[in-house]
Amino acid sequence: MVDRFEYADVRVEGDDGPIVAAFSARVPRDGLTVLVGPSGAGKTTLLRLLNRLDDPDGGTVRYDGKDVRDYDVLELRRRVQLVGQVPVTFPGTVADNLGDADGAELLARVGLHVPLTREADRLSVGEAQRLALARSLGRGPDALALDEPTSALDTASKSGIERLVRQLADDGLTVVMVTHEPRHATELADHVIEVGP
Repeated sequence: MVDRFEYADVRVEGDDGPIVAAFSARVPRDGLTVLVGPSGAGKTTLLRLLNRLDDPDGGTVRYDGKDVRDYDVLELRRRVQLVGQVPVTFPGTVADNLGDADGAELLARVGLHVPLTREADRLSVGEAQRLALARSLGRGPDALALDEPTSALDTASKSGIERLVRQLADDGLTVVMVTHEPRHATELADHVIEVGP
């Protein structure tokens, strides 16, 4: 079976030298894959390559066996949803943030128990993170790329997001997550990719 993603000899240059140098790895279709490594190793950069928020300076990133640069970028970003470290909400209500999707079903799926009429800017950080996940899921992606989704959360919110991420992977969604927490690699992940400096 073709992997969901493949990094083939990927290089990304920064102002002070390479951010990523000669990086190769495969992300299976099934389960939760975590990218682990020290700060500055290029984990977030590697995540952003998956839906072309960044492009590599060398090498190739493949999605379902095809170079990501061969996809229409908007179609690619619909299929590969990226949720950042700090949740972003749009002006308006929770329903406004979810657009045409079935808001009640999405909120139930991510365990967010707030009215659809609630103003999005009145949500807690943990609630906003769930809303960002719900908005991404509403687009019907094949893969979810998460950049440290629990880093800004308190302990209770953290464990809730971890359970949700695990459930999404168990339901068949490809999930790729950047994390600083070793526990995510040992207790949560199906696959671990080490990213060195």
